[in-house]
Amino acid sequence: MSENTENPQDGKIIQINIEEQMKTAYIDYSMSVIVGRALPDVRDGLKPVHRRVLFGMNELGNNSNKPYKKSARIVGEVMGKFHPHGDSSIYDTIVRMAQPWSLRYMLVDGQGNFGSVDGDMPAAMRYTEIRLQKMAEAMLEDIDKETVDFSLNFDDTLEEPTVLPTRIPNLLINGASGIAVGMATNIMPHNLTEVVDGLIAYIDNRDITIEELIKHVKAPDFPTGGIIYGYEGVKQGFETGRGRVVVRGKINVETSKAGRERLVIYELPYQINKAALHQKIAQLADDKIIEGISEARDESDRDGMRLVIDLKREAIANVVINQLYKYSELQTSYGINNVALVKGRPRVLNLKEMLSEFVEFRHEVVVRRTRFELRKAEEKAHILQGYLIALDHLDEVIALIRSSRTPEEAKDGLMSRFELSEIQSKAILELRLQRLTGMERDKIKEEYEEVMKLIAYLKDVLSDEGLRFKIIKDELEDVKKRFGDERKTEIQYLASEMRMEDIIAEEDVVITISHLGYIKRTSAYDYRQQKRGGRGALGGKTREEDYIEHLFVASTHHTMLFFTEKGRCYWLKVYEIPEGEKSGKGRAIQNLINLPTDDKIRAIIDIKDLSDKDFISSHYIVLCTANGIIKKTLLEDFSRPRQNGVNAITVNEGDQLLEAKLTNGNSEIMMAIKSGRAIRFPENTVRDTGRGAIGVRGIEVDNDKDEVVGMICVNKEDATRTVLVVSEKGFGKRTDIEEYRITNRGGKGVKTINITEKTGSLIAILDVTEKDDLMITCKSGITIRMAVADIREAGRATQGVRLIRLDDTDEIAAVARLDEQEEEKLDVEGMEGEGSEQLRDDSSEDPGTAAAEASEDETPAE
Repeated sequence: MSENTENPQDGKIIQINIEEQMKTAYIDYSMSVIVGRALPDVRDGLKPVHRRVLFGMNELGNNSNKPYKKSARIVGEVMGKFHPHGDSSIYDTIVRMAQPWSLRYMLVDGQGNFGSVDGDMPAAMRYTEIRLQKMAEAMLEDIDKETVDFSLNFDDTLEEPTVLPTRIPNLLINGASGIAVGMATNIMPHNLTEVVDGLIAYIDNRDITIEELIKHVKAPDFPTGGIIYGYEGVKQGFETGRGRVVVRGKINVETSKAGRERLVIYELPYQINKAALHQKIAQLADDKIIEGISEARDESDRDGMRLVIDLKREAIANVVINQLYKYSELQTSYGINNVALVKGRPRVLNLKEMLSEFVEFRHEVVVRRTRFELRKAEEKAHILQGYLIALDHLDEVIALIRSSRTPEEAKDGLMSRFELSEIQSKAILELRLQRLTGMERDKIKEEYEEVMKLIAYLKDVLSDEGLRFKIIKDELEDVKKRFGDERKTEIQYLASEMRMEDIIAEEDVVITISHLGYIKRTSAYDYRQQKRGGRGALGGKTREEDYIEHLFVASTHHTMLFFTEKGRCYWLKVYEIPEGEKSGKGRAIQNLINLPTDDKIRAIIDIKDLSDKDFISSHYIVLCTANGIIKKTLLEDFSRPRQNGVNAITVNEGDQLLEAKLTNGNSEIMMAIKSGRAIRFPENTVRDTGRGAIGVRGIEVDNDKDEVVGMICVNKEDATRTVLVVSEKGFGKRTDIEEYRITNRGGKGVKTINITEKTGSLIAILDVTEKDDLMITCKSGITIRMAVADIREAGRATQGVRLIRLDDTDEIAAVARLDEQEEEKLDVEGMEGEGSEQLRDDSSEDPGTAAAEASEDETPAE
């Protein structure tokens, strides 16, 4: 189709193809939107409206060290001079640049109501006030030194910059999002410190790979914090410019005074409305989509965000958290689409291209600034040179000026007499008389010498590329020092992406589990050694009915196998156990593994590497129950972790799993019961069975009165080990293992300690050497550490020596052995001094009294 168009000037009709006309007009429109509205420039990371707002504020002198100005004044200035669009678009831009939850690094310093993370609208522009942030000033620095090109504004009356000469890599640190015609952009914000490190790494090595750059620029860093869940999409975004990042909010699990658990959301994913999320969670609870929520309320205040979710008593926190991530915006994904204008054309950029474009731009700015400064320095030197010539011929100059009828005549006379330029002559004529004094003349000479040095330096900069890049690096380091900060967003790698062990430092930690199921890991250096008979140090603050039940040392890279009293086995990496203070209570274990509320941990085994085929096929797990049942299963059967655990042993009604040990198949097993008897038999008398088997009888137990208290597995070749037994009231002793004769499995056993009212029932049996240490934990929370060598050997039938002094109402809850390596890990000399917890040590009694008491305690039973 075509259309006849009449030209009103000459009356001619021009034939136009409508299809071509529409295509041309639409392309012109789309390019106008792409270049003039929706996409950021790769150099300063700004869209035209942002650039015009910052430039307009700078032109008004609305700097960070000056008083605030009304937002309406800035909007009017920008709209009238540079941005001929609606005032709301300009004010919306200003508001976003002043919101700490919108920009990772704010560019506008706002005073007044600028909205909230709940989606509240900001106050009208006539009420709010603004000024530039220091970071924005760094983006405008050197703008008056011809560092960037200027273009005419919309009515050709003023000039505006086409780009800001920024020192800040704004495109990466603040990101950008926009929808143009036929394309869109969505660039994530990043951490300034990391981006500067990446830029410096690129300057040092232009051939650096994206894989190497990712070590510096690790991932997006959102102003609202949160957790990046999974890294593959982030890596893809860095490599190709397109990817996907999944962000989760941060949740704490708290326990109320009444013992009820609650979830506290204290950080949200980027651009998520808190009020809308609160409403959504309440709706999910009302619709029974999430069962475990009893109430959700917003307790946020000026101290920070706090969205509280009370859980029902039977709810498991871990399950509710996963449901929140699944059904609400507490987990949100963002598409990475790094589209920016490069030399006026839209391009998809990977990480290295964005860094290289910025470095190239900074290089151009430094060159243009240096040329400008060189020109100004040379102009100044030229004038100073004229001053020096005039000062050298001062009397002649004064005479010439006095004899001239007009300034023009004087200027011409100076130019011809002393071969001066017009600029120099004018400057001499404008010279104040005070500068003719001796001191001022010396200053002019010094100033001239300084300017000549500056000129030489600026010429060196222009001739030496290496020097220019050193300047760029120095300026970037200064930016990092002034504005750099820590990451706000954590990175959580998926198991399928990489081994967490690669990013977790390997160290030894003390793991404690309380009777009511609270677990924590603590630095091994928080504990230190005491002498036998001391009162001990507080090892964990617990509720009155709670006490520390398990305590052992493990590496953060190891895997823990947890065996419950109902015969289930669960897995947990040591680094996944929350870190806590030595005196802290810890975290409920149900939040870490899917443990039913009516079950509890009974035994823990520390495995270095479950993927070591040779190890798992040559070692066994030996299990024993309170009723004296024993069972042996190959470790390989426990080498494939499952989220909901597996059955380790079938436990009969009225019985419960008590102990689990790792063996090599050639050990000797000893089991001890509460009434003071113990049995010793070879491990090979127990054949290995599958995980679901019941097991066989290990020791005869009177189920009504008695129960098994422990089991040890000792290698036949190890003659250094002795058997340690401890009673409830704090008595204990070591006995040579050979004093216990080998009997058939399932017998009654022999006496291992003389049980009296003074000693209380048998509580623990351990195999130890003289190089080991003991950790004894009481139900009151008191923990004491002592050397095994301090506990003397005694016969089977004695009641032993006092290991720890207990209050009348206190009892020993758990006894753990620290082997030789663990002893070295925990034993730190000099911990008695500053910063260490004071121990209530009563071991300063008269040595003779202690010896007498020990002798009395070791009297054999009748």
